[in-house]
Amino acid sequence: GGMLAEDLQKAVEREFEMALQDRVMEETKDKKNAVEAYVYDMRNKLYDKYQDFVTATEKDELIAKLQEVEDWLYEDGEDETKGVYVAKLEELKKQGAPIEERYKEWTERGPAIDQLIYCISSFREAALSKDPKFDHIDIADKQKVVNECAEAETWLREKKQQQDALPKHATPVLLCADVRRKAETLDRFSRPIMTKPRPPPAKPQTPPPAETAAPPEANEQQPQGDGASGEHMVDESGQAPPTAAEPMDTDKSE
Repeated sequence: GGMLAEDLQKAVEREFEMALQDRVMEETKDKKNAVEAYVYDMRNKLYDKYQDFVTATEKDELIAKLQEVEDWLYEDGEDETKGVYVAKLEELKKQGAPIEERYKEWTERGPAIDQLIYCISSFREAALSKDPKFDHIDIADKQKVVNECAEAETWLREKKQQQDALPKHATPVLLCADVRRKAETLDRFSRPIMTKPRPPPAKPQTPPPAETAAPPEANEQQPQGDGASGEHMVDESGQAPPTAAEPMDTDKSE
């Protein structure tokens, strides 16, 4: 009986070994294909959409490197380990990534700038508006918003001038991430000020007596503790709707 269990154990191990080998072979093939795909893709793009984003020297060096790797794939690199293919791809990407990055920055820069400009003009317009819906906001706070908008606008103008003076193949100085961060910072600063709720009108002083009357009643009915607290909650929620409705009344009166 013991022998059988041992055989079974070995069979399971062998099965596992084979499955593992299959997986490693599959993954190795995938990595090899990834290297090959990168070579073709990058070479095509260098002659097409990336061509303005590389210097002539940079382009020649990368084309030569891609050719070298392609030759290697069909010769010494025909049957390598997964790790070797991974390293080869990393090596290529190190040279290709800055070019891809410049292209990506260039394509996304316009929309990012538009978004920041929209953010600046929206908050400035609201802060300078004579609309009565903003008249409860402190004038000093509105001025802070105007100042923040001016600061963001100056930053963008200066950075954009520097960027516009650069060729496409230079490392960008106006990064989309910075432009987006600028818009987020401006929004985080200005939105709470400009959306500050109007203070509710003074309430009539009748509700408090009713409230003070409730607790003794709850104490008398000790056995139904739950019921009493339930009633109390209804009481509170009963008072909530008027406060929610109040801002709407002020809107109507405008």
